[in-house]
Formats: sequence, C-alpha cells, structure tokens
Amino acid sequence: MTAVKKNKVKKSIIKTLALVAIVIALAALPLLLVKDGKFGGSDDKAQKAINEINADYKPWFSPLFKPKSGEVESLLFALQAAIGSGIVFFGLGYMMGRKKGKEAANNDIH
Repeated sequence: MTAVKKNKVKKSIIKTLALVAIVIALAALPLLLVKDGKFGGSDDKAQKAINEINADYKPWFSPLFKPKSGEVESLLFALQAAIGSGIVFFGLGYMMGRKKGKEAANNDIH
C-alpha cells in the first residue's frame, strides 16, 4: 500500500470515528442534561392542545388495534422503523450496485 493511500485510509477512519462520536453525543446529551424530564411524544402534546381549545372534542374514529402496554407499542414502533429503513437502504444499495455494475461493464468494453 502506498503512503498516499495509507494517508487517505487514516483520514477516512478519523472522519468516521469523529462522525460516530458526534452522533453518540447528540443522542446522549439530551438524556444527560435534562434531569427528571418527560420525553413525551407529539401525540400527547396534540391531545393536550386539543383539550385546551375544545374540552368537548370527540375523536372521529378509534384505533383498530391498541397494544396492551407501552412496551409493546414501543416495540411495534421500532419494528416499523426498522422495516422502513431496511426498505430504503435496500433500494439505495440496489441502485448503487446497479450503477457500479454499469461502470464496470463500461470499463471492460474500453
């Protein structure tokens, strides 16, 4: 491996580690800095705002399925997010692979 290539690899590793550290800090800092904070969702805030505006408001419909506990609800939400990101990243990987395949085929021709 040449010195230039080693330098590029080293810079790439440093950049990746720095970005990972930033992501971890962004996720951890709110949990560490906000003591006894309630991390409620937007659904709770919307429901409170609606009740403040109109206490007699009745929802138009009810959920088809209501999980028995908050843990099951969190699990289903995380599963939904994982499936969605899997689909998105599969599509991105497929497109990148197709692009690289076309480039390799073009290089073989020339």
